[in-house]
Amino acid sequence: MEMFFQNLLNAMQWGSFYALIALGYTMVYGVLLLINFAHGDIFMVGAYIGFFLASLLLGKYAGFSSGLPHGVIFMLTLVVTMVLTSAVGVAIERVAYRPLRRKGASRLYVVITALMCGLILENGNLALLGASRRNFPELFTNTVHNIGGVTFTNVKILVIVTTVLVFILLETIVRKTKLGMAMRAISYDRMAVPLMGIPVDTVIVFTFILGSSMAALAGVLFATAYPVLEPYMGAIVGWKAFIAAVLGGIGEIRGAFAGGFLLGFVEIFVAAFFPSTLRDLIAFSILLIFLSIKPTGIFGVARATKI
Repeated sequence: MEMFFQNLLNAMQWGSFYALIALGYTMVYGVLLLINFAHGDIFMVGAYIGFFLASLLLGKYAGFSSGLPHGVIFMLTLVVTMVLTSAVGVAIERVAYRPLRRKGASRLYVVITALMCGLILENGNLALLGASRRNFPELFTNTVHNIGGVTFTNVKILVIVTTVLVFILLETIVRKTKLGMAMRAISYDRMAVPLMGIPVDTVIVFTFILGSSMAALAGVLFATAYPVLEPYMGAIVGWKAFIAAVLGGIGEIRGAFAGGFLLGFVEIFVAAFFPSTLRDLIAFSILLIFLSIKPTGIFGVARATKI
């Protein structure tokens, strides 16, 4: 039982990262039917922005030091990183996706553009900052707790609780606010929405702000838990988060949340009983079988299109 609960906590932490990134995938897809393959690299950008902000506030550059407690520095880093990373996401939408959308380009060209944006972010980071890894500053005293033989840290609890609170906040925004209603309306019938007086571009920008800020939040939390940064850190994590979004039913916020945690559970529990080299093979074979039985995912619903 101790081993089970230990792996359960580890899976919840790992699944939290997948869930936060998958939320960005599913929100953009829900509004635009666009799979933003650059989203994993926006996660990487958020982690790097958080690194430089935290280092600056801690006095590691030009002798400047804020003199603030580490907890306050962490909160400032988190908020400012979410704002700056949202600006990156909006810039990608404005420069890369909006011209294609207005010209009525097919989805294939948009997907190729998204992949190129991701490669530009990765290789731009590599060109500007180099390939060497960077250690994220320690902003928390990593306190280890032990209850009934199960060990966990304050960082692990922070990651899990933050993910749950973010999910509740996003569900509230989408279900209870006018902007959330507009997002659902665009998802349902994008052609009719402008006729109702809804500013489509404003809603799309808001969606990219929310999605990119979730990636930034995941980036800072991930770097806090695993403090090693490198330019390609968003590639594999981003792809797996996309799989989590599909697993949960892409386009559904509840699906992204559930899919992220389910993928985390499968990976951690497979690694607990099988060699780590077989983790991805066995985990994704299980998920492939699940999707073959329910191809729309956990919360996804098959849609009929009238021609």
